[in-house]
Amino acid sequence: MSIWQRGLTKLQTWLKEYGQRSLTIAVLIGCLFLWGCSGVSATGSGVDAKFKEQVLQVIRDNPEVILESVRDYQQKQQQSQETSRETYVKALKSNPATIIGQSPTTGAKDGKTILVEYSDFQCPYCAKAHDSLKQLLNRFPNRLTLVYKHFPLTSIHAEAMPAAKAAWAAGQQGKFWEYHNALFEQQNRLSDSLYKEVAESLKLDIQKFNSDRASAAATAAIAADMKQGEEIGVDGTPFFMIAGEKIAGNIQFPDLEALLSQAKS
Repeated sequence: MSIWQRGLTKLQTWLKEYGQRSLTIAVLIGCLFLWGCSGVSATGSGVDAKFKEQVLQVIRDNPEVILESVRDYQQKQQQSQETSRETYVKALKSNPATIIGQSPTTGAKDGKTILVEYSDFQCPYCAKAHDSLKQLLNRFPNRLTLVYKHFPLTSIHAEAMPAAKAAWAAGQQGKFWEYHNALFEQQNRLSDSLYKEVAESLKLDIQKFNSDRASAAATAAIAADMKQGEEIGVDGTPFFMIAGEKIAGNIQFPDLEALLSQAKS
């Protein structure tokens, strides 16, 4: 029996034994044996058209596997995120330092309300939210503490990660918020030349700035923010957490003000 036939037999066996729970295994095995095993090309001597059709037919004969498994996966993801969000909210109330970590903060030093923002420097909605946040901080200077978390959407924003690393590097010299403001105010110019220009305008140590933004520490810090966000269900920017409530998308000043009032009550 060839390797391909063994793979087909295994796929059929798992479908029979595990039914709707076996989608992940089935798809992985199907892909493995359809499109390559140990570097064998599907267009070469490895997989013939007949075998490919046999595997596809097995999947066609069991369409319920796909729907049921997707639903199961979504439910598990949702439950996991809800649990993580509950833990996150409790920590934010009882021991905010565990959530804030090394992230930059602005506003009231001992604010009664903590607003955590997950943001992307290239996101146009984040730039709009930036203007609203400035209004909010000006209106409640002694009440609100804003925490910035990096969440660059690298799949759609090519400059999101470089901008995040540059802002992080500026933060290592105590200039995160000034750098943050400059990036949002010149969002249409995001590029390496702008990052250097802003660093020079803020009188940063350029050698250290370049070294920091290219460092493993920058990558790790941003990855930690993203992991934390993903665990509580962040899938787009801007995304805010405040007093157990979340708000995301095209955020305007009235939205944030209402959220703050709700947190106060």
